[in-house]
Amino acid sequence: MSRIGKLPVPIAKGVEVKHTNGTLTVKGPKGQLTLAVHPAMKVVVDEAEVRVERPSEQKEHRALHGLTRSLIANMVTGVTQGFTRTLEIVGVGYRADTKGKGITLNLGFSHPIEYVPVEGVSLECPNQTTVVVSGIDKQKVGQAAAEIRAFRPPEPYKGKGVRYQDEHVRRKAGKTASSA
Repeated sequence: MSRIGKLPVPIAKGVEVKHTNGTLTVKGPKGQLTLAVHPAMKVVVDEAEVRVERPSEQKEHRALHGLTRSLIANMVTGVTQGFTRTLEIVGVGYRADTKGKGITLNLGFSHPIEYVPVEGVSLECPNQTTVVVSGIDKQKVGQAAAEIRAFRPPEPYKGKGVRYQDEHVRRKAGKTASSA
């Protein structure tokens, strides 16, 4: 039995979960999310929890069991608390600034980079070297943060670039002068 899949997902106060025709809808104080559930998975919605059951012990069903449960748990967390990813910009002259719904990034290129996130994701810059990506859909928040980081990933020699707040960049030693 899947260790993650067998755990029930508790429904927080103020959250409404409906399962109709293979579509799971979760409504909460921050918004609404929908999920197309795989036809093989059986989702049971009670008053206080949601359980996912699988039809057999096939490898595909075992994988879908834990995946479906995790997706539902992320939906419930998203509509109650939301998700955030914080990015740090390291480098002389590197900075970010909000512009409408998007941000403008100066990352050492000959031009500034304009980034507008997908619907449901918001960006804010508390200061010039920090970007906070937030929203209710964990996948969209992570994808937007990864796209921003991909403009200038941190390099291993000086550590310059865009990195996640909790990311550790492994540094390399540069060239050393020969002792001749």
